[in-house]
Amino acid sequence: MQALEQEIKELIISALSLEDVRPQDIATEAPLFVEGLGLDSIDALELGVALQKRYGVTLSADAAETRQHFASVAALARFVSQSRPATVQAR
Repeated sequence: MQALEQEIKELIISALSLEDVRPQDIATEAPLFVEGLGLDSIDALELGVALQKRYGVTLSADAAETRQHFASVAALARFVSQSRPATVQAR
C-alpha cells in the first residue's frame, strides 16, 4: 500500500501543478482539503479526473462516500486499491 500512497502523492503534485510540494511533504493521514494540504473543490475535480485516467476508478461528485475517499492520501489509496480494475492492479 505504501507504493500506491507514494504514487498518489506524486499524482496529486503533478495533476494539480503543486510546484513547491514534494511527496514527502504530504502526510499520508493528513486531510487533503481545507486544513492539511489545503485543496479546494476545483482541485478535487482535477484530482478525480487524474485518478480516473491513471487507475480507471470512477468517482461520483454527488456520492456521500466520495468525501470520505478524498479525506487523505491513505483514504484515496484504500479506495483505489479496492476499486480499480484487475488489469490495472497488476501494474
